[in-house]
Amino acid sequence: MSLRINDEAPNFRAATTQGEIDFHQWIGDGWAILFSHPKDFTPVCTTELGYVAKLRPEFAARNCKVIGLSVDPVDSHGTWARDIEETQGAAVDFPMIGDPQLHVSKLYNMLPADEGDSCEGRTAATNATVRTVFIIGPDKKIKLMMSYPMTTGRNFDEILRVLDSMQLTSRHKVATPVNWKNGDDVIIVPAVSDDEAKALYPDGFQTLKPYLRVVAQPK
Repeated sequence: MSLRINDEAPNFRAATTQGEIDFHQWIGDGWAILFSHPKDFTPVCTTELGYVAKLRPEFAARNCKVIGLSVDPVDSHGTWARDIEETQGAAVDFPMIGDPQLHVSKLYNMLPADEGDSCEGRTAATNATVRTVFIIGPDKKIKLMMSYPMTTGRNFDEILRVLDSMQLTSRHKVATPVNWKNGDDVIIVPAVSDDEAKALYPDGFQTLKPYLRVVAQPK
C-alpha cells in the first residue's frame, strides 16, 4: 500500500550501526528524518551522508534525529563510513539501518513487495527507487516525502528549510510562502479568524486578500 503525507510512519525493528532499534521508540517525542540509499559505496550518497553528518547539530537544535538506510548489511555500512569520513571530512555519528532483506525498503514503498528478500546480487540500479527522504513528526505521522534520482545529490539545506517551516506551523498557526527563508514574513493559516489573528499578532498583519494575510515571522 502506498504511503501519503499524514499517514502513520510504518514502525519496524532493525539492526543499525548503533545497535537494534524499534523505530517509533527511537524517534521518541521529537522529529525524525529517515533518508535512504540504494547501495553502499555509491558516489552521490557518499557526499550526502558526509553533509548530513556536518548538519547534524542543526537538526539536533530543532529536536530532530536523523537516520540513514542502505540496502546492504550493517557491517558494510561501517566500512563505508570510514570512506565517508576520509573523503567528506565528517564522521557519520548517526545510525545507519541495514536492510539486507529489503524489509524497510518495501515497508516504505520504495521497492515493490515482490522484489525478493535479499540484497545479494542487486546493484544500485535495481534499487534506484530507494532514494527517498521522509520527515516524521512527534506524532509519528509522515510530514514530507521527497524522492530523488541516483545521479542528483539531495539538497539537505532545503530539507532543513522545510523542517523549519513545519515547526513554525506546529507552534504558531502560520504557513510559509514561496521561497521563504528563516526570518521572512509568513502567512496566517486560513483556519485562524481575523479576531484570533488580532489577538495572536497585536502588532498587526497585512490582509492582501481575505485568504492571504501576511505577518512577520513569530519569534
